[in-house]
Amino acid sequence: MSKKEDILNNFRKNKPADLLFDMPDLSKIEPTVYDDIEEQFVSISEAAGAEVLKLKEGEDINELIKSHYPEAKVFASSMPEITIAQLNPDTVESAQELNGTDVGIIRGTVGVAENACIWIPQTMKERAVCFISEYLVILLDHRNIVNNMHEAYERISMDGYGCYGGFISGASKTADIAQALVMGAQAARGVKVVLV
Repeated sequence: MSKKEDILNNFRKNKPADLLFDMPDLSKIEPTVYDDIEEQFVSISEAAGAEVLKLKEGEDINELIKSHYPEAKVFASSMPEITIAQLNPDTVESAQELNGTDVGIIRGTVGVAENACIWIPQTMKERAVCFISEYLVILLDHRNIVNNMHEAYERISMDGYGCYGGFISGASKTADIAQALVMGAQAARGVKVVLV
């Protein structure tokens, strides 16, 4: 018997009986619900470091985005209504072509009020646009905001390229090294959510 097996057998033999627990009964857990889920979503989004904008009726989404990023030179999006995009994640040869993107513009399908997460399905060929862009703009239909993650998972559709998707909430940030907060360490340094 290997040293590893000896160690594991000793653990198994000496494990106290009180470390065995039944799984919790999830049917007794009341999911969180809010009186005003949109207000809750906005509040938690801002706490997570995202700015939430509301598209007014008749307002041009392209003008709204440009007005918030006047210095941006490279916009990327695969959405047909985004006419300011110079790069399209569906037509680039490789993800490396998206390097240098100032603003990536993507669509979220479900927003969650309890934690400000937004489900981003991979509806584009190169999902790198979600992470390589300096700033990210997420368009979200305000009618698709739900109370909690339970409701979100019921709504998620795994359509698209390879059934990939992920939740994004606010800007990328970390304080792992020397407890110094760094924005944009793993993805966008800033996020704006546009409720449409």
